[in-house]
Amino acid sequence: MHIAVASDHAGFSLKQTVLAFLRGLGHTVEDLGTYDTKPVDYPDSAQAVADAILSQRVERAVLICGSGVGASVAANKFQGIRAGLCHDTYSAHQGVEHDHMNVLVLGGRVIAEMLANELVGAFVGAKQSQEERHLGRLAKIEAIEAKCGAESLKSQAHAD
Repeated sequence: MHIAVASDHAGFSLKQTVLAFLRGLGHTVEDLGTYDTKPVDYPDSAQAVADAILSQRVERAVLICGSGVGASVAANKFQGIRAGLCHDTYSAHQGVEHDHMNVLVLGGRVIAEMLANELVGAFVGAKQSQEERHLGRLAKIEAIEAKCGAESLKSQAHAD
């Protein structure tokens, strides 16, 4: 699988662990930064991950910030991105299976390296369900995204 990994400065150390783990599993991994602990903003990391997935350059991504919350919020602003902040392996694989999660978000300051590797392993090992009930729920999410996108465009047009 081709996977992108990105972080802000608070997630940099854990990102290094995740990169090595994924490469050890034989995945093709794209490091989208940051490349040191100099402060950077997590929305920029979320943008890099979203661009990689939406352009179909990668299949999935791992995104890391200090708590994982900010990166998760930012990533989910992109239509077509389904990011989940996970602290347990069930959520990491079930999010892919039932919800077609394409970004795993981790908190670099709140989980240990061993747990991060377990979560990443569950995430990349999971397969998207094609069951009708799951696909129906995803269609509802896509309808919400489309409606919100259209409403945003209307608001912008009225503001101009």
